[in-house]
Amino acid sequence: MKPTIVIVGRPNVGKSTLFNRLTRTRDAIVADLPGLTRDRHYGEGRVGPKPYLVVDTGGLEPVAAEGVYREMARQTRQAVDEADSVLFVVDGRNGVAPQDIAIAGELRKTGRRVWLVVNKSEGRAPAAAAEFHELGLGDPLPISAAHGENISDLMDIVLADYPHASKDDEDEDEVPRIAIVGRPNVGKSTLVNALLGEERVVVYDEPGTTRDSVHIDFERGGKRYTLIDTAGVRRKGRVTEAVEKFSVIKTLQSISDANVAVLVLDAQQEISDQDAHIAGYILEAGRALVVAVNKWDGLPEYQREQIKVHLLRKLDFLSFARLHFISALKGQGVGAVLKSVDEAFAAAMAKLSTPRLSRALIAAVARQQPPRSGMNRPKLRYAHQGGSNPPRIVIHGNALEKVPDSYRRFLEHFFRDIFRLQGTPLRVEFKSSENPFERKRRPNANWAGGGLNERERERRAKGKTRDRR
Repeated sequence: MKPTIVIVGRPNVGKSTLFNRLTRTRDAIVADLPGLTRDRHYGEGRVGPKPYLVVDTGGLEPVAAEGVYREMARQTRQAVDEADSVLFVVDGRNGVAPQDIAIAGELRKTGRRVWLVVNKSEGRAPAAAAEFHELGLGDPLPISAAHGENISDLMDIVLADYPHASKDDEDEDEVPRIAIVGRPNVGKSTLVNALLGEERVVVYDEPGTTRDSVHIDFERGGKRYTLIDTAGVRRKGRVTEAVEKFSVIKTLQSISDANVAVLVLDAQQEISDQDAHIAGYILEAGRALVVAVNKWDGLPEYQREQIKVHLLRKLDFLSFARLHFISALKGQGVGAVLKSVDEAFAAAMAKLSTPRLSRALIAAVARQQPPRSGMNRPKLRYAHQGGSNPPRIVIHGNALEKVPDSYRRFLEHFFRDIFRLQGTPLRVEFKSSENPFERKRRPNANWAGGGLNERERERRAKGKTRDRR
């Protein structure tokens, strides 16, 4: 198996920068702001001689920390318990801090192999590392995560005692990627924890608790999945902090990277225009969709009926998606959401043969022909699949540029019903065949009288002159 390397340290020492350097990605948000990372963030290590998993964590706060910082510290301690090795990152510019001494003492008690990494040591590595010997964790290893200095040497040392992973460990099967999206404070992280069966991400009664998109691999019922917990998306006018703007960008990227999106709504709040905007993002990206209305427990029957009316009115364009009424806090209806995710993923990745699509197209035209355009009617001849996630159906024929959008929507509904593509949007594209006789019928631009070339016109003119004589 691949070893798990966990990055810990006090806030703002460069843990997320090191994570991005080791994974060669920009998955972790980096900014000059303490406490930016709050959940465990997993990635595939790509720097070093052997494969491994690397985990970014929030700052390891003291036990007496309160509020969301206490939850961050609990997540970090859980990551350390799961680690094979720990990279304890300290700040080479600011020197030893009292919190570094407290963290070093806590890490010694865990029994894990700890490597002391002195970050921000560019240009003065020996001097920057010297004072950190007092932490009693062995020789400090100076690096610069921002500039990439000594990163490869660091991972050579850390991974030296681990065997190479087998080929089976390196080849991972394609698994559904599920993005949990919605407005702030609707219960996205609570739903993630309910699906996992553990307190895996920070849950706190404060909008904006989740700031980054957190990828989590898990297995349920013998099937493997990747969950993506995302930051809440507010209206553009209310997004003021730069960090929150990056969080929204990461959420939209997560929707594009996912196979299925679970749109979480709050039953205790009115279905808003922002919910419809988020649904529009998902639809525009072409991702399969499941809608989960959270906090359904304890609502009176009248309020439930009102919510259903609002759903039909504001989200009627999501008729292809399964709708579930759940309580993520109590775990009610969570299993049904995952079943719908499986159904939507299967529909999004469905393989549709050309003969079946062409027969379905003939049946659709027999039921309702495309409307005429002038004297002619567009002719739909055959269809084939042009892609997946979402399924894309390409129809060939004549004069298809004149097919109206209403008939395109009719075909989308018809194909979805015939092939039972529940939970995924469908793209229907038209490709008109070129008429081989069109060029012959086209008049010559140099002579309004027909399509004769210059030589033929001269020959005929000479013939007419002889006839006059």
